[in-house]
Amino acid sequence: MNNPAELVVPRVQAAIASAFGEEYRGTDPVIRPSQFADIQINAAMALAKKLGTLPRDAAARIVEALELDGICTAVEISGPGFINLTFDGTWIEELLNTESRSAEAPGAPAARQAEARRVVVDYSSPNVAKEMHVGHLRTTVVGDSIVRVLEALGDTVIRQNHIGDWGTPFGMLVEHWLEIGEDSPAAALLVDDPSAFYQAARAKFDDSAADDDGFATRARLRVVALQGGDAETFAVWQRLVAQSKRYFNAIYAMLGISLTDDHIAGESSYDADLARLCQELEDSGVARVSDGALCTFPAGFTGRDGQPQPLIIRKSDGGYGYGTTDLATIRYRVRELEADRVLYVVGAPQNVHLRMVMATARDAGWLPDTVEAVHVQIGNVLGEDGKILKSRSGAPVKLMALLEEAVDRARAVIDTSRPELTEEERAVTARQVGIGAVKYADLSVGHDTEYVFDFDRMLALSGNTGPYVQYAAARIRSILRKAGVLEHPAAGTDTAGTDTAGTDTAGTDTAGTDTAGTGFGAGTETDGTDSDGGIPATAIAVVEPAERALALHLLEYGATLSKVGEVLEPHRLCAYLFELAQLFTSFYDQCPVLKSEDSVRESRLALCALVLRRLSGGLELLGIETPENM
Repeated sequence: MNNPAELVVPRVQAAIASAFGEEYRGTDPVIRPSQFADIQINAAMALAKKLGTLPRDAAARIVEALELDGICTAVEISGPGFINLTFDGTWIEELLNTESRSAEAPGAPAARQAEARRVVVDYSSPNVAKEMHVGHLRTTVVGDSIVRVLEALGDTVIRQNHIGDWGTPFGMLVEHWLEIGEDSPAAALLVDDPSAFYQAARAKFDDSAADDDGFATRARLRVVALQGGDAETFAVWQRLVAQSKRYFNAIYAMLGISLTDDHIAGESSYDADLARLCQELEDSGVARVSDGALCTFPAGFTGRDGQPQPLIIRKSDGGYGYGTTDLATIRYRVRELEADRVLYVVGAPQNVHLRMVMATARDAGWLPDTVEAVHVQIGNVLGEDGKILKSRSGAPVKLMALLEEAVDRARAVIDTSRPELTEEERAVTARQVGIGAVKYADLSVGHDTEYVFDFDRMLALSGNTGPYVQYAAARIRSILRKAGVLEHPAAGTDTAGTDTAGTDTAGTDTAGTDTAGTGFGAGTETDGTDSDGGIPATAIAVVEPAERALALHLLEYGATLSKVGEVLEPHRLCAYLFELAQLFTSFYDQCPVLKSEDSVRESRLALCALVLRRLSGGLELLGIETPENM
């Protein structure tokens, strides 16, 4: 870890121990940004209260004991007792060059966690024979970014796609499939339009509900046959699931999601264990029968009437619900998958249910205190009216249609601004930019908050957007190609990073706004390998203020990833990348690169290359591709 702020923590704590005694060594230095220095230490404020002294006096004693030779050029006390530290430029250079030399493959942090964990992450979880809608976007995108970051930090991550593939609706769906036939055009709807297939089955069920010999009756009997292991019914159910997997995979391919069929662990996976689970809960006294249903009553949960709230484990008719399956799931993940940490990337409305499941699992001894279980709450996607995003008909917006529109909108810009590109180049870049814009917009806000879905804002080349960050990376690639550090793409032209009148000005961003090189350019897909590589083996000199600001931010990369992995908030990585892109813009505006003298030129090229590694690597951890140029 090369983060200056983290490196001074032990020295500050040693000074506190020297000044006030060993019992205070573990005191949090309370490091914050400073308007007047590189960082600010606020520990004296809280210490003064404990010691019964003035904050400035406590700060003075800390400063007197601080040993920061070769690390800081200035240590000053300001205000009521803030300690401002200004880092030595030579030390910053040393740290930055260490960062540059040891830069791993894009996406890897500057330092891994001291202790790797086994983490099970439950995300996406669509339903068989149903369309994935905009509500699935967030759990899928946020979950995939979290697993990428955790893997980069060194954790062993086990993806779990808990699809809805079991239960009473499948009697209806199997019966409908058998009636229409596998070769019927209507059967193809399972892949092309799952909602239409489901709605057709539902309509037949509702229309025949009063008919003793009709479709609804046969559907109910199919449920019994399915749960009883009837060979024909089970075979049709398997085909239904297989067709839905094709549909899911089409969505995942479009979004660039790392889930595969191997990660599917649907509700059906636990069906055989549910009766045994209920018996175990009842025998242990964790569950009891209430109004004919087997329930648990975990402490701390009450209903509107003030009475203990039940988690139904087995219904009064003998059937099982989500609570039963979710308990079987968490028990399996701890016992069989040996998880140290279990994450549920699921909608916020499920919070009470999941907390009750976790509490019951702890009461039953299935979720020990050594295992962390976390609900990563997902907020809603809203329309411009501030309500949950829906189509004009009032139905949930289909996810595939949403993604296709994003690509079409990006393509329209490319067709206008870069007509010289080939059809293939424009298609690839449109997908990279359109999908990247949607994913970045989702990830750049807190996962537990709501946000308004707005294509115009998402696709803008200014502000905290995916295209803005992608453009910064593409412009650096252009600079490095012009310098001979990177090879030129097979086709297309570079429009960013041109030197004019001895100063780099073309394609310049001002206050986050692009004023030249506007429009999306050609791109080729990258897999996160060393397409950005070739970092010049040149020592980076940190001289100008813009270089210093950029260097300090680069050194925060590893700490940022560690924080994202700890608190499970990908929007922190988005904020880091956006600020990095802005700082690069300021650096590029103030510090000529290609027209500089030899040693300065090489130093700045090395700095540009390291910025590119962090931009493209960070985007990769968000699941976003970086076009070759824009």
